[in-house]
Order: sequence, then structure tokens, then C-alpha cells
Amino acid sequence: MGNLRKADIGVALYLLSAFIMLIVPIPSWLLDVLLACNISVAFTVMFGCMFANEVLKMSYFPTILLFTTVFRIALNVSSTRLILTTGDPGNVVETFGQYVGGGDLIIGVIVFIILIIVQFMIINKGTERVAEVTARFTLDAMPGKQMAIDADLNTGAITDAEAKERREKIQEESNFFGSMDGAVKYVKGDAAAGLFITAINIIGGIAMGMWRQNMEFADALNRYSILTIGDGLVSQIPSLLISLSTGILVTKGSKDADFGTVLVSQLFGVPKVLYMVGAVIAALGIITPLNTVIFVALGLCFIIVGRVISGTIETAEIEREVDTEEAAAEEIRQPENVTSLLQVDPIELEFGYGIIPLADVNQGGDLLDRVVMIRRQIALELGTVVPIIRLRDNIQLNPNQYIIKIKGVQVSEGEILFDHYMAMNPGYVEEEITGIPTFEPSFHLPAIWITEGQRERAESMGYTVVDPPSIIATHLTEIIRQYIAELLTRQDVQNLVNNLKETNPSLVEELVPKLLGLGEIQKVLQNLLSEGISIRDLLSIFETLADYASTTRDTDILTEYVRQSLKRAISNKFFPSNETTSVVTLDPKLEQEIMGSVKQTEQGAYLTLDPAKTRAIMDSVGTETKKLEDLGKIPIVITSPIVRAYFKKLTEDYFKDLVVVSYNEVESNIELQSVGMVTA
Repeated sequence: MGNLRKADIGVALYLLSAFIMLIVPIPSWLLDVLLACNISVAFTVMFGCMFANEVLKMSYFPTILLFTTVFRIALNVSSTRLILTTGDPGNVVETFGQYVGGGDLIIGVIVFIILIIVQFMIINKGTERVAEVTARFTLDAMPGKQMAIDADLNTGAITDAEAKERREKIQEESNFFGSMDGAVKYVKGDAAAGLFITAINIIGGIAMGMWRQNMEFADALNRYSILTIGDGLVSQIPSLLISLSTGILVTKGSKDADFGTVLVSQLFGVPKVLYMVGAVIAALGIITPLNTVIFVALGLCFIIVGRVISGTIETAEIEREVDTEEAAAEEIRQPENVTSLLQVDPIELEFGYGIIPLADVNQGGDLLDRVVMIRRQIALELGTVVPIIRLRDNIQLNPNQYIIKIKGVQVSEGEILFDHYMAMNPGYVEEEITGIPTFEPSFHLPAIWITEGQRERAESMGYTVVDPPSIIATHLTEIIRQYIAELLTRQDVQNLVNNLKETNPSLVEELVPKLLGLGEIQKVLQNLLSEGISIRDLLSIFETLADYASTTRDTDILTEYVRQSLKRAISNKFFPSNETTSVVTLDPKLEQEIMGSVKQTEQGAYLTLDPAKTRAIMDSVGTETKKLEDLGKIPIVITSPIVRAYFKKLTEDYFKDLVVVSYNEVESNIELQSVGMVTA
């Protein structure tokens, strides 16, 4: 922490010194020190950019550009002030003017102009364009990268933490390149400012020499111009280094690689190229009047280097093959790691090789994206997080076949036809369409496989037309809805509890674990999910549990209390508000018989109905609910609150889709119409 604070103070002093130099005159010896520091910083930035193994290692480079530009301008102002007032800007400026500029006005001017042209017209112009294009492409690629991360997360290739880290990296890259697009303007403006300052300094120096020091025009021009050129050179060389650093950073992209190693390997890593270059260079020395010794010697050097690299590559390939064989042998010798085989994926979608294009993003498949949407849809609909859905190919399946597994056990399967669409008659289309008869895998409805050419006609006739990815996605969604209660683990419940605790800590602390344990809450939530009731309103659920958990810990009874508190959601799900809903009621005598057969134990309650009575009840339920199905309605049985749970348990093995609702779970504004009564 202390070092970080010292760094903050150092940066602040760096900027503060720049502003001081703009206002307060400084002695020539201090200017020498600051100019030397400026050159050192420029080299540090350049080498830092060269050897940064990824672009985000220099994420603050736009800020660095701003700081160094301001500091360099401040140095220019200070040196200009010393040149015009004393004629002695210090050793560094004079040395650059005499040594670098050759001590001659014309040479110095030419060198200075060349540096300006190289920096302004070549490096800055190219860097600006690359930064602009890179920023645009980076921003355009963000959605695709985000979807790729979601796809990897869904398939289990990465963890939640890795996904979060990758998302943050993408965001940082977009911010960096967006900032660089604007930051390169600092460098461009700095070069232009250097040119103007130098021109003004020459004119001002001549005027000061002639009018204040009574120098001849030639003497004043020679003296002040050399100093001004030296000042320009000592500013422009660090500026050129910074410009070069900017160009290196934006052109190397975001590749996690060592700059120098990759560059040299790409340039000199192909022996054939070196042989050809060596032959051409040597031929130029022999055939043309060029210096034979230099060109032939250089050509031989290229050929020798090519031969050395060729031998190195051959040796590396042999070593790689040996290492591979040894690794394979070692793997065979090692005892099998059985632990990895013990893990079972909650949800698996396995498919034949023919379906691979649907899951391959590179081939235009969007199955992975659909899986992401399924998890979001279930989360919004039922209020629970679907576990990672594992997608994998299985060569043992038929090419167009797929199977769905829950906890390693196959629960459903389907088969699709590529380049075909599934057409389903919603019930009112009289005209038939030719195709291959089949069944829709999710609801087992009769359907027909049709070709692409028949699609438009089928849709115009009124058929529901679905593409293969949608068929698989819909089937998977229905299976998840069916088994979502089973998939809800204690850890999932803990995550829900932790999430609720952030906003309602007092409620959670009162309920868990004082009144109910995690397993009991899990059971209540599973009871709700098993009947398609959303647990998204977790606050209302926990409030109800906190109210009644002190009187009973029977999870079935607590579930009924929770259902009654969720009557608005239940009514909205099963009973449209603007129409009368047809239902089947339960004979009051039958309700009394059911309640009379309930046996209470320490493990919970169960029914002791006679098998013949149970069969009679099931026959009656089947007869009465068929009336609703014939009307195209959802089969709903409405009972008294005390009987509902037991009647649902009694019928769930025979009628999985039967909705059983109590009177207390129906809003007062709902209109019901009985079309039958279950008797026995």
C-alpha cells in the first residue's frame, strides 16, 4: 500500500512539475536533468510496449500519452524561454544542436524536417488509422465474443469465474481501443505543435539576437537557429519514440505472445525464404557492379542461418514426436483416474454426428445460443437456475438422432431430418400437405416432415412450421420443465437464500436455520416446481414459511400455505381473468373418504385407500377430464384446501398433466364453471 501511495505521489509530482515549468523559469542545469528524464521515460514506454505480452498490460497507455505530451510541451516552453532570455538552454539542447544537427544550420533543419515528416506523415498517420479500425472492429466483435462465452459456459468448458474474467477482459479491450482511437490525436498534435514552436523560436531568436544583443543577422540566425534546432530535436526524438510505441501497441493487437519472439520467428522462421533471399543477394553481388564481397558474404550468411534454422526445426519435430510417444506410454502405464468418471452431469444433450452442424458456431449452427436462451427462459418463468446443459456428440447414435439425459439416465429422445421442416396441423386446417409422417417429440403430436420448397405453402395454409433447431430446443425445454424439481439441489437453494439475504437479511435470519433447515426449504420449493408453480417470488414464499413454520414443519402442509399465498400467480397461470374457466370438481363425500384414509406418521402422511376405490377414482377422473380435453381446455380439478395435496399425490402417477387447485388458490374475481364431478 505504501509503494502504491508513493507511486501516486510520483505521478502527481510529474504532472505538477509540467505545470510549474509552464509558469516559472528554471535554470539550465535543471532543464538538462528534466530533458534526460524525458528521454528515459520515452525509452521506457517504447520497450514496455514492445515486451508487453498482451495489450491490456498497457491498459493505461492513453493516459500515459496524455501525461508525456503535457510534460514534453512544458519542457519545450522552458527551453524556449531560456534560449530567448539567456541564449544558454543547457548542455543537452546545445549538444543535440551541435552533434545531432552536425553543428550546421542547414543539416540541422534537414534532419529536423525529416524527423517531423517520418513522425507526422508515416507513423502518426498509420497509427491513427489502425487505432480507428481496431476500435471499430473490437466494438463490433463484442456481441459475438459475449455469445461465445455464454456458449462455453453452457457446455461446461469454463466456470462462472472464468466466464466473468473473460467478460471483464472483453470490456477492458473495448474501453482500451476506444480510448486509443482518441489518444493517438495527442501524438499527432504534439508533432504539429513541435513544428510550429520551432518556427516561432527561430523567428523570435533572430529578433532577440539582432535587437537585444546587437548581433548581425547571420550570427543571430546561426546561433539561435542551431539552439532552436537542438531544442526541436531533443523534443522530437522522445516524441518519435512515443509515436513508435503507440504504433507497436495498436498493431500487435491483443495476442498473448512475446513480441520479439513472434516477430523474429515469423520473419526468419522459414528456411526456404532465407535460402531464396541469400541466393538473390549473392547473385546481385556477382552479376551487378555492386560490392561483391559485401553482397556475397551477406547472401552466404542468410543461407547459413537458413540451414541452422532448418536443422533446429527438424530436431524440434523429432523431440516433439518422442515426447508425444513417451506421454502416451506414460498415460498407459498410469492407473486410471476413476474419480472423473464418478461425476454425473445434471442435464445432457447427446446427438449423432449429423446434428453437429447445428451445434457448431463455425458452420452457422445456433443450438448453443438457444441453450443459453432456454436457461434464461426457465429462470424468468420458474425462478430457478437451470444447471449447466452439457452438449456432446455420440457416434453410437444414428446420425440424426438425439437423446436427453437427466443425471446420466436417458429420459427422452428424438430424431430430425436435415433440410426439412416439421409441419403441424393446429386442428383447423382441412387441406392436407404431402410429406413424411412423424410425431412432434415434445408433445407427441402428429406432424409431417416437409421440404424447404413446401414451407411457404404450408404456412399460408395455416400449418405451424418449425425448423430442426427449434424442435430440439423445444423438446429440451419441456424435459427441463418436467424434471426441474428434481434438478433443484441444496446448493441451488443456498444460492437463492444468499441472494434474498442481500435485500432481506432479517427475514432470512429468522427463518434459516432457526425455524427450517435448508433441506426442508428445498422440499417446499421442489413441491412447487413439480406442479409448475414459479418460485421467483421467493420473498412471499419465505414470508409465508416464517409465519407457519413455528406451528408445523410438515413440508407438504407448508407447501399448501405457500400456494395459498401465491394465489395471484396461480390464478394468473391457470385462470384467464376475462373468461369463464371450465373445471372439474370433487364430490364432497369423496373428499371426506380421502381425508378419512389419511394416516399420519413421523415421516409424513400417506393415503390408505382400497385399490378398488383408487381405481374407481382414477376412472372417474379420466372420464371427467376428457370432457375438458374435448373442449380444448387444460384439465383442472378444483378441491377443498385440506384435500388438494392428497388428491394430487393420488393422481400424479396416472395423470401427470392434471392441474389440481384448491378454492383458496383462486382469486375472487375468477369465474369458474363446473363441467363434471369426480365420484367413486
